[in-house]
Parts: sequence; structure tokens; C-alpha cells
Amino acid sequence: QVELKESGGGLAQIGGSLRLSCVASGFPFSSYDMAWLRKVPGMERQFVARVGKNGDNTLYADSVRGRATISRDNTQNMVFLQVDNLLEDDTGVYYCAAPAIRGPKGKYDHWGQGTQVTVSS
Repeated sequence: QVELKESGGGLAQIGGSLRLSCVASGFPFSSYDMAWLRKVPGMERQFVARVGKNGDNTLYADSVRGRATISRDNTQNMVFLQVDNLLEDDTGVYYCAAPAIRGPKGKYDHWGQGTQVTVSS
């Protein structure tokens, strides 16, 4: 079965850093771009970052550009998100997901269960 497991969330300080990890199984990981999204209560899931199949092509939301780095290790079926200079608005549940191959914008084939990030003020 398809499984994506996020880890690395927790409590962080404004101005600090977090590194999130996601390990995937059950699907051809290296055939997919991978993405991170986040959700806060009362709002829709929002795109955070995306990385290409080979790890060389990245895309970031305006909210994290300059502070976040997405990367992947296809030998481990893992994708990572490093966020520096954390803001209170970075609080949320972070999900890793596999964008649909050749699919429309915003469509994802596979999701993890999410990891909570809380940035304190």
C-alpha cells in the first residue's frame, strides 16, 4: 500500500529552524515530483514547496521563499523541507504529497498524514 510518513514537526521558536522529513513507500517515488503543503484550522491546505523528480528543480510559495529549502533523496525515498527564520505564520500541519503525473494544478495522487509544526511567539 502507498504510505507517506512525515516527521520532524514540533514546537519551535520564532527565528529558529525546522527540518521536516517524509519517507514514502508503495509507489514509484522517483517518477514523481514531490511537494509540501500546510494547513491551519479554518483554512484550505496551502502549497509550500515542490521539487522535481531529480531534485534539481524547485518551486516555493511566496510565504516561504528565501527561508525554505526542499530537497529529496531518491535512494531513501525521502523528501525534506528545511525552514529557517521561522514565523508564527509557519504554524500548521505539514503534509508531503506526490503531485499527479501530468495532472492538473493542485491535484495530488498520494498524501501523508501530516506533522504538526507550532511556532511560538
